[in-house]
Amino acid sequence: MARTRLTPEREGELYAAVLDLLREVGYDALTMDAVAARTRSSKATLYRQWGSKPQLVVRALQHDKTVALASADTGSLRGDFHAVLDLVDPCQMEKDSALLRGVAHAAHGNPDLLQALRELLLEPEMSGLDLMLRRAVERGEVRPDQPALKYVPHMLVGAYMTRWLIEERPVDHTYLVDYVDSVILPALGV
Repeated sequence: MARTRLTPEREGELYAAVLDLLREVGYDALTMDAVAARTRSSKATLYRQWGSKPQLVVRALQHDKTVALASADTGSLRGDFHAVLDLVDPCQMEKDSALLRGVAHAAHGNPDLLQALRELLLEPEMSGLDLMLRRAVERGEVRPDQPALKYVPHMLVGAYMTRWLIEERPVDHTYLVDYVDSVILPALGV
């Protein structure tokens, strides 16, 4: 896809508008026309820059993320998880939880959105998580043959996506710290 240069400020404005629209109307009702109107852009510019609605939405979600799992290296797996969670803005966490639930739901019926989510959002995060877990194995905190290692991504995504379904409450910092300490670390034998 041919991309023209946007200033970081303008790109940030566009992504913020996409996320606002996504929160207001949901993925299915979000249109490139609405994004163009909200951002005072042309649809042609949006398509030239991002190629498709799924690409634009996932890039906006990706841009909004400020925490990378791979950046945490405190010397312990528990410390790494806590360090990552301490960097997340609690208000943003609540907004993101609802937003990601909606986008994940929309991805069930949209293969292009699912592919964009996997390639642009999930795979980089899973790579960072894999690095955190490998460091824990190298330090001797987790056995290399620990069967739960392959399920850590599932546990994290499940915790994030299902709290609302089970408790009708959004995820928050306290919940995620408790989840890591009560579920993930014991499952890994830490």
